[in-house]
Amino acid sequence: MSKSSSGNASGRKASALNKKVGEFVSQQKGNTYNYRQVSHAIGASTAAQQRNVALLLVEMAFNGDIIEVSPGKYKSPQRGNEAVGTFVRRNNGKNSVVTDNDGETLMIAERNSMHALNGDKVRVNIAAHRRGAEPEAEVIEIIEKKEQTFIGTLKVERHFGYLLTDSKFLATDIFIPKSKLKGGKTGDKAVVRISEWKQDFKNPSGEVIDILGEAGENNAEIHAILAEFGLPYKYPSSVETAANKIEAGITDEEVAKRMDMRDVLTFTIDPADAKDFDDALSFRVLPNGRYEVGVHIADVTHYVKPDGIIDKEAQKRATSVYLVDRVVPMLPEHLCNGICSLRPDEEKLAFSVIFEMDAQARVYNSMIARTVIKSNRRFSYEEAQSVIETGMGDCVEAILALDSMAKQLRKERYEEGSVEFDRAEVKFEISPDGTPLGVFFKVSKDANKLIEEFMLLANKTVASYVGKPKDKKKPKAFVYRIHDVPDAQRLADFSAIARGFGYKVKSSGTPREINRSINRMLAEVKG
Repeated sequence: MSKSSSGNASGRKASALNKKVGEFVSQQKGNTYNYRQVSHAIGASTAAQQRNVALLLVEMAFNGDIIEVSPGKYKSPQRGNEAVGTFVRRNNGKNSVVTDNDGETLMIAERNSMHALNGDKVRVNIAAHRRGAEPEAEVIEIIEKKEQTFIGTLKVERHFGYLLTDSKFLATDIFIPKSKLKGGKTGDKAVVRISEWKQDFKNPSGEVIDILGEAGENNAEIHAILAEFGLPYKYPSSVETAANKIEAGITDEEVAKRMDMRDVLTFTIDPADAKDFDDALSFRVLPNGRYEVGVHIADVTHYVKPDGIIDKEAQKRATSVYLVDRVVPMLPEHLCNGICSLRPDEEKLAFSVIFEMDAQARVYNSMIARTVIKSNRRFSYEEAQSVIETGMGDCVEAILALDSMAKQLRKERYEEGSVEFDRAEVKFEISPDGTPLGVFFKVSKDANKLIEEFMLLANKTVASYVGKPKDKKKPKAFVYRIHDVPDAQRLADFSAIARGFGYKVKSSGTPREINRSINRMLAEVKG
């Protein structure tokens, strides 16, 4: 066949593919789809055909014919003349609105923004779409304004001040009347709320909410980072007061309701600089020669009651936030670093999963119980690692037995298809005043993995108890923290790249087979 006729045949195939994909897309209305669903619908069964479908969808999304609502997932735009959505402001002038109807991103020039701010709910008029150009719109109404606070450095003149913002969401400074400066002076780091932005004014007006300290001072800069991301940098005094009134409450009456494990060898293993010890392990040899292993966490629910002032504050925070020089806790310090920290030589109320196991890490029995415990020893990871490596030190029999069982649990987990996400963690050495002194890689060793394996075992046991109950009980809804299966196209691309370097990664098969091949590759490239 001549080159000309060969090219014509390829062109006809591409044209036929375009037509089939176009017909499929036109029938979907509000449905979402990916390249695999399109390929299946039009009968594109080979890898080459499916790759062409994937490339065509990318091209259609680039041209604005369809919308990529999430990586690899598309939708046909349902455009009218108007739409409602969330405004996204950028300090580089590239403003946009994400529509509520189908998640389409429409570009908005500053002159057409009505000074809408990031997060505002707006109504827009959509311009006629031009092929190959980004879809554009004009704000015609700000339906709901989101309260806006910005972080920056104050500059105070004789009769007024303004905030030089650090924000990626605002390109202009914020004008502040002298009466709204709250005592702030030039050079102070401050949190400012925008109160209005008149249509014909270049700058918005605002008021100071809080003075964080002098710009460049470590505490002020850390608080600025937290405030920028909407994270609380201090507790309301009412919450602190409520927390400080709570007592440990380990009375004879409370102990009688619980499994008393105060006489069982118990210890914690945490980073050397940890202040709250939130989990512990207990260990003893049973009369039948097996081991009893307890995994314990503080029983926070004994102290924090649903819908109380502390619970509501914890819900707002959702999690503790870890920064290079501090932890911003979900609970007030009196609870997280005091009553609910499993410190040595202190009796603590705990929630526990207790296992009967043998030296090969086989589990014969398990139970979930409220307990009272007393930690005998606080280990740092380095101290526990020294016991593992030298076979000498405190709690040596328990640590060596637990380490051996953890390695067996890990081996079985990898054989079942768990992926080994083992990577070095960057840590900073910080002086007392917050000055960075150095940086180093924290490598996860056996002591770290010992804790991880038993926490995983406890988590799986609790998940099974809730989600797969015995005695014909009805399963309850539960939140599981798991990894989704990898995207097939990305996995195929990665497999091709790895093959180019001499490594083999399966791109098809069962999740277990794929994950085991990834583990083999990770082991081969280690270092």
